[in-house]
Amino acid sequence: MNRLAALSLVAALPLLATPTFAQRNFDDVEITAEQIAPGVAVLFGAGGNIGVSHGEDATLIIDDQFAPLSAKIEAAIADLGASPVKYVVNTHWHFDHTGGNEHFGGTGATIFAHDNVRVRMAAGGTVGGNETPPAPPEALPIVTYAQGLRVHLNGDTMNLMYFGGGHTDGDSVVIWEEADVIHMGDLYFNIPGYPFIDVASGGNVYDAIRSLDIVLSTIGDETKVIPGHGPMSDKAELSAYRAMIGEAVSRVEEAREQGMTLEQAVAADPLADFDRGEGFVGADAFVTAIWNSERD
Repeated sequence: MNRLAALSLVAALPLLATPTFAQRNFDDVEITAEQIAPGVAVLFGAGGNIGVSHGEDATLIIDDQFAPLSAKIEAAIADLGASPVKYVVNTHWHFDHTGGNEHFGGTGATIFAHDNVRVRMAAGGTVGGNETPPAPPEALPIVTYAQGLRVHLNGDTMNLMYFGGGHTDGDSVVIWEEADVIHMGDLYFNIPGYPFIDVASGGNVYDAIRSLDIVLSTIGDETKVIPGHGPMSDKAELSAYRAMIGEAVSRVEEAREQGMTLEQAVAADPLADFDRGEGFVGADAFVTAIWNSERD
């Protein structure tokens, strides 16, 4: 595993593996930047990858990781030669992608997200065993949408698009038209282990498949793909990820058709020959999420 993948795996662990993310020490977290196109960068640290659009107009970030990292994120953005953050886009409501909202909203940044992101943040809830309290008003998205928005910024057109979710019921992807970059949020985990389908937050593996299919039909072979977690990727790797999910779903559906219960399907280990490595979402959890996803 390369360094960025390892960092992303460590960053993701609090999501499911610890009693509360608040117990983590963020002092040793380093925010690193990778410039991927003129005026477009990605920041790696702890939590979801941060997309950055910067230039003459303003600085926009996509997701903002954990609250204790806000000052480090600001420093990394300044190191890019960018102005302070004016706009924030949340790809979904999970705390490792929205933890900085309170800080950036408090500094006057405008926060954008799908309608369901605001609803879930305002209500709070449980994610992977971690209780998330209701967000304070300054952390809530103030511009929300049902299907999408177009943002004209820094010489590019950015499309904030909702294709039906899948990881949760509020997943957005962000597409830079001119730079040919897409930020996938947690519809794409480019790390070891399996996808996280948060059924409790409206996630559904069939919706995830549909969303991925729309993305794959939209982007080109040279599109730069920012995953929610893990190093930079491309269409070929995203396509392989989609195929893996489809094969997993077929195997779980076959177990159901054979009359198995969920417990029997998990015990049968239908993904035993998948080469996904060790991750924070294991095969049993993914089989369970597939089983609990309602098919239209």
